[in-house]
Amino acid sequence: MTKQSWYFGWNIVAAATLLTTLTVGMRLGIGPFFLPMVEDLGFSRSLLASIIAIGMLCYGLAMPLAGYLVGCFGTRVVLLLGTAIVVGSVIWTVNARSPLGFLLAFGVLMSVGLGFTSPVALTPIISRWFTRQRGMALFFLSTGSMAGMALLTPILTASIHAIGWQSTLIGFAVLFAVVTVPAALLCMREAAPEHTDLLSEQVSAGKAGGKTAPASLSFGAAVQTSPFWKIVIGLFACGFSMNLLGTHGVPMLMDHGFDAMTSSYGIGLIGLVAILGTLVLGRLSDRLPRRNILGAIYLVRGFGFFALLAVGTHWELYVAAAIGGMVWAGSIATSSAMLADIYGVRLVGVMYGTAYLGHQVGAMLSSWLGGWAFDRFGTHWVAFGLSGVLLVIAAAVSMRLPLKGFTLTAPVTPAAR
Repeated sequence: MTKQSWYFGWNIVAAATLLTTLTVGMRLGIGPFFLPMVEDLGFSRSLLASIIAIGMLCYGLAMPLAGYLVGCFGTRVVLLLGTAIVVGSVIWTVNARSPLGFLLAFGVLMSVGLGFTSPVALTPIISRWFTRQRGMALFFLSTGSMAGMALLTPILTASIHAIGWQSTLIGFAVLFAVVTVPAALLCMREAAPEHTDLLSEQVSAGKAGGKTAPASLSFGAAVQTSPFWKIVIGLFACGFSMNLLGTHGVPMLMDHGFDAMTSSYGIGLIGLVAILGTLVLGRLSDRLPRRNILGAIYLVRGFGFFALLAVGTHWELYVAAAIGGMVWAGSIATSSAMLADIYGVRLVGVMYGTAYLGHQVGAMLSSWLGGWAFDRFGTHWVAFGLSGVLLVIAAAVSMRLPLKGFTLTAPVTPAAR
């Protein structure tokens, strides 16, 4: 590979970013569906919130399985399987009328399908193809996530108003299949070049991007080390906050006096600004200590939740959304990059999938708490205020992560446990 040649790894990143736009956009874009589903199906907010919460847990449980299957059968097979599950779940969802049927279709099956096509299935292949620019490459997945929030939230809102939530969901399934199948077949190549994206002078100098985990380090030993659990704590707060905003953000703003489209524009603006934010943070992540970036993301995002609760005018909403959007994304990309740095690319798929389960446990709890707390106390301060507190705690914990490289040889010994 010469310095001027096009590196195929960026084709993988482009396809992965587009897939993430659709996958995460739907997973975080439940807000516009929430009230129409409640009204059409006759469910209470608490019931639908509970179904969504179970779905978030299933989404998280599917991710370690996705990471394992990617290691066994490759990225392409897992993406195609996930697409088939998503399409089948949508057909079942639009015909389900009972709480149990809706739970199994929309809550369980769709979540599993989206989990199989999520960033967890794409992170291992990107980590293998990139060393020098790993942070930037993985940050593009966050860009896709935020593009999904920015684009899909208002698009889904307008589509639901025009043709109903069932037709909107079917349209999404068709688009999802049209995008995912060609991306899986044409772009996903498992075998990366020997020296990945390293420059020729870096290869000559023997710079392999820092230390990596020893080949003897097992998954069981790795999950007993403190950096893994610090990352899990951060992802728990991340999942709690992101899904709370995605599921209950639009209803919260509407309950505070904003109309449906203004509420969706406010939430969408967070994702739109976050696209620029991820590009900036992606550049910084390969130059500055990643734990500092992760801590800053969580801290500013935590204060942003308190601001969203307090806004009362359109301009206050948009200013709060713009500021929060600059750091809304990047925590997942930074966490996955740190896992690759600390534990090596050999373990990153299953490690990331397992750590991301913490993200979805947080998402499950916030989905349930957002509906239950409003029904019980008549306010969104309980759920959204708790989210702000959790993010501040996550910021403090993240600053205790290793600066760079693999530093865990001692902690995996019996004495250090």
